[in-house]
Amino acid sequence: MSPARSALIWGLFAAAVAVPVAAAAVSPLLAWRQPVYIAAGFAGVIAMALLLTQPLLAGGYLPGLPAQRGRRVHRWTGGALIAAIAVHVAGLWITSPPDMVDALLFASPTPFSAWGVAAMWTALGAALLAAFRARFRRKLRIWRRGHTALVSMTVIGSVAHAMMIEGTMETVSKTVLCACTLAATGKAVVDLRAWAIRPRRGS
Repeated sequence: MSPARSALIWGLFAAAVAVPVAAAAVSPLLAWRQPVYIAAGFAGVIAMALLLTQPLLAGGYLPGLPAQRGRRVHRWTGGALIAAIAVHVAGLWITSPPDMVDALLFASPTPFSAWGVAAMWTALGAALLAAFRARFRRKLRIWRRGHTALVSMTVIGSVAHAMMIEGTMETVSKTVLCACTLAATGKAVVDLRAWAIRPRRGS
């Protein structure tokens, strides 16, 4: 890959991640908000940025990263994603426990809450599968399918959650980030062929 093309890919990736974060940082909706609420909101924005990063690393789409290093960064980024989700949920719990209870019980009147909670649980499931990947060495195909399914549900739920919320994220940059995340995840799923049925040996 030419240096110009590599620089273009990295530039587009940086813009897709940095612009929504910067737009959220100057949002007028942050005025008079508690620090805990602001931290929780930014954790959600960072989680969306990390969600875009994961399929790009898994698929090897970021130039200059060897496959082995990319997989290592993918694992670390996954841990950072779970940490961001935890901060997001904990901060919202501190600011409004009754609303969080309703959300966790899927009793909230706001549809975006259900999407967010569902995405949280599937993200935790994907992280747990990743942590116990070594135990699936003889059934790696099953592990890949399960991990891919949970990740796909996490992306869909997170995008729906983010798009339904009228919060600190600016609409255009948020839409671009969500669209890039869906596209990158879809491409990685297709390219990595987690659902491919391989013929048995000797058949």
